[in-house]
Amino acid sequence: MVTETASRGRSIPSRSILRQLARRVPAPLDGLLEFGAGAVSDARGVLDTLHGVGVEGRDPEYIRRTLPLLRTLVTAYFRPEVRGLDNIPPEGPALLVGNHSGGLYIADTFVFACAFYEHFGPDRRFHQLAHDVAVRVPWLGSLRRYGTMAASHENAKAAFAADAAVLVYPGGDYETFRPSWQSADITFGHREGFLRLALDTKVPIVPVVSVGGQETALFLTRGERLARLLHFEKLTRIKVLPISFGPPFGLNVLDLPGRLPLPAKITISVLPPIDLAATFGDDPDLDEAYDYVTGEMQRELTALQQARTLPILG
Repeated sequence: MVTETASRGRSIPSRSILRQLARRVPAPLDGLLEFGAGAVSDARGVLDTLHGVGVEGRDPEYIRRTLPLLRTLVTAYFRPEVRGLDNIPPEGPALLVGNHSGGLYIADTFVFACAFYEHFGPDRRFHQLAHDVAVRVPWLGSLRRYGTMAASHENAKAAFAADAAVLVYPGGDYETFRPSWQSADITFGHREGFLRLALDTKVPIVPVVSVGGQETALFLTRGERLARLLHFEKLTRIKVLPISFGPPFGLNVLDLPGRLPLPAKITISVLPPIDLAATFGDDPDLDEAYDYVTGEMQRELTALQQARTLPILG
């Protein structure tokens, strides 16, 4: 059985003191102190960048105290609307399959994580699979404490064994950096690994469809040729070197030197679960299953896009 602790963080006296104080003061001060306790823990991550990459990194107490502050910020900036959370099983494992938008500034993930924990509470296990780079960066410890872990079938299966809901973005960097004029397209690049994972573990697929993230900047190109030319994948395991335009610096490559996401309205719709074995049999054709799942998601994304009036405003 997997237990959730922050044992490594508790070995740091200053973090322990901050957490003890957080337990004794009212909101929102408790959340600010909890953020501080997490930052102290992240300081150790400079030397130990593997801290919290697996299921052990999630911290329900941290989530409980910081969620009101995070939710307030996300709600004020992105005006989120999240529908269909009741389609997610209230307990037991589930594979949440989402379309990914917004470059490195994953607004859709923040919006959905806030809505998930607000709906189910911090004790409902929830993990998000992310690229190794995002998980190992020491100062992104808040992501790990909210359940983010390195994307792998092994980590997903460990989370399922703990009855967790697991969010995966099959399109990954290929989809999140697609040009802004393709914002209404599901572009998984025919990656079928999520189907094999669901079949191997007998876990239902719950599609999570979002729109608005690709309006947080003007995404111009994925830069796949540039990435190949510079052998970028060998260095980072990232197959794109995208170019975008957004404040405050204007032109960005791989969201560097840094940009402020535009306050686009984020809308997310959770669809009913799909049992692959019940729908396609015990030995399904993966291409057929892929077309079915992405087709259902594409229909919903098209409807969400058609309901928008203006970019950014929603």
